[in-house]
Amino acid sequence: MAETPPMFGAAAPVEDRSMRILAIESDPVIRSGLITCLNRFPDLQVAAEAEDVDRAWQFLLENNDKISDIDLILYGLPLDLSLQDRSSFLFCQQVKAKYPNLPILILATAQSPELTALFQSGIEGYCVRGSSILDLVSCIRRIAAGETSWTPAILQQITIGSKPSSRNLVSNIRDRLRLVSLQQIETTLMQVNNQLDGDLSELDRAILAGRKRELNTARWLIDRLLPATASVNSVPDLPSQLVAAPLQIVSISSDRLAQSLFDRIATKLQSSLENLTPTALEIDILRSDKKRELFYLILKQFEGMLDELRFSQVKIEQLAAKQSALMLDLWVSVTTDFFGRYHTLSINDRHVEIIPILLQDTAIVQAEILAKIPQSLDLLNYLLFKTPLTIDNTIGTYGSSIAEDRAGIILENLTIQMANAVMQPLLNRFGNLESMKSGFYDRRLLSSRDIERFRNDLSWRYRIDRYIGEPQAIFESQYRLFIFTDYGIKRIAIYAPRPEELERLAGIPLVVTLTLEVRDAISPRLTSATTFLGSGVVYLLTEIIGRGIGLIGRGIIKGIGNIWQETNRIRR
Repeated sequence: MAETPPMFGAAAPVEDRSMRILAIESDPVIRSGLITCLNRFPDLQVAAEAEDVDRAWQFLLENNDKISDIDLILYGLPLDLSLQDRSSFLFCQQVKAKYPNLPILILATAQSPELTALFQSGIEGYCVRGSSILDLVSCIRRIAAGETSWTPAILQQITIGSKPSSRNLVSNIRDRLRLVSLQQIETTLMQVNNQLDGDLSELDRAILAGRKRELNTARWLIDRLLPATASVNSVPDLPSQLVAAPLQIVSISSDRLAQSLFDRIATKLQSSLENLTPTALEIDILRSDKKRELFYLILKQFEGMLDELRFSQVKIEQLAAKQSALMLDLWVSVTTDFFGRYHTLSINDRHVEIIPILLQDTAIVQAEILAKIPQSLDLLNYLLFKTPLTIDNTIGTYGSSIAEDRAGIILENLTIQMANAVMQPLLNRFGNLESMKSGFYDRRLLSSRDIERFRNDLSWRYRIDRYIGEPQAIFESQYRLFIFTDYGIKRIAIYAPRPEELERLAGIPLVVTLTLEVRDAISPRLTSATTFLGSGVVYLLTEIIGRGIGLIGRGIIKGIGNIWQETNRIRR
């Protein structure tokens, strides 16, 4: 990988082609992993790679006529970058001067000494090293949509990091004004984008869209009226404490195998999310984009929960007691983030915040869905403590292919069931509100009749599962799980002994299992008896009655033959 291999010979069709990326990363292992992860997303493709800025610049110059085929440069700043090394800043300046429409996304640590200079030079985005692949892909897509990706937190750090240097006072004031202005614009833009993602009327959406255009125009004017004065030979100083000491933020990234598991499922979310089972699911009412958004959010929150548990140094023996609370906390956080913490609806001329009302169904959600998500504790133990998974009475060690496949199945089912849990209170409380229909629902389920039919199907599904489906699965030592496939969501069964649950069955579920047992006991004997009786009937009909009828027939035919011969003799 020392050279930069262009891959323009296999360019995708012009229409609906994937976003083509030039990846620059000095570490070959990180570069290879980054390329593999990004190429799993259908809308992304690493079209070229380089190990340093010199080779990247050489590649751009050699492919100057094809540079329009590159949509974005993903540049991982070297970890050992120093204030004296200005090659990164020089490269970015050269790219911006020669290819002003080619966006650049920086991968760097929060303590990188060139962040201020890179921000002032007009770099479109920054993503912290160690972020999940979902966060990185989100930054890439945001920049590809014409937006920037500098979070308010890093902008605040850059602002604090700016201090007077040997430059003249006018330049210092101008740079300070530029930096503060851009920070305010970026913060406001993020707020507007968050509001646009919510449930809005057409008028409010048009007003916010106009506000977004105004902010983008203001940012363009600042770039023209207050250009950055940083040059190749003068990189702004940063405070010594920023370089010498890390920020007081503890970031614990997931284990590599766990991260691979999340990435694999995230890739599956790019395919169809149609429900291919005969079972009605709460998420069926959502539009495809909202389903995908909800699934991504659950994966991200679950990954964050794992990091928090690692940081808290929870012991394996403590995890079983916390399992129920962990699933409930995950549901609360996903519900809050998906619908918006302060999302307000107008109902009967009253403004109502929906989150407190949705959380009133906590007990129902916990009993009907969260408590029934199978093997979630096994999954947590596997990802946190690397314990083996039992698969069909065999042991799957941590990292083995069968253990990874089973962990993926359990996590996929957890994601789908958690999404159902998020949607259940909404359907119970606000299922028929027009604002919810326009913001979340599939166009095939908009009429009141369709929604009521859908809710009735869900209600019957829970009754059938409670009294028939679940007892049968327990009796058959199975878990029935939902998984993602290339064609949609389907249901599978895995073997899992459940003797304790079988002993606790009572009432109708117990009757169902007894009925199954009686049927299993009687059915073979009844089948044997039916087969024996059937054989006897066939023997009676063929061997006795059939032969008797045959003899009678032959006698009749013989008598007719004799009469015919006698008649002929008389005629002669």
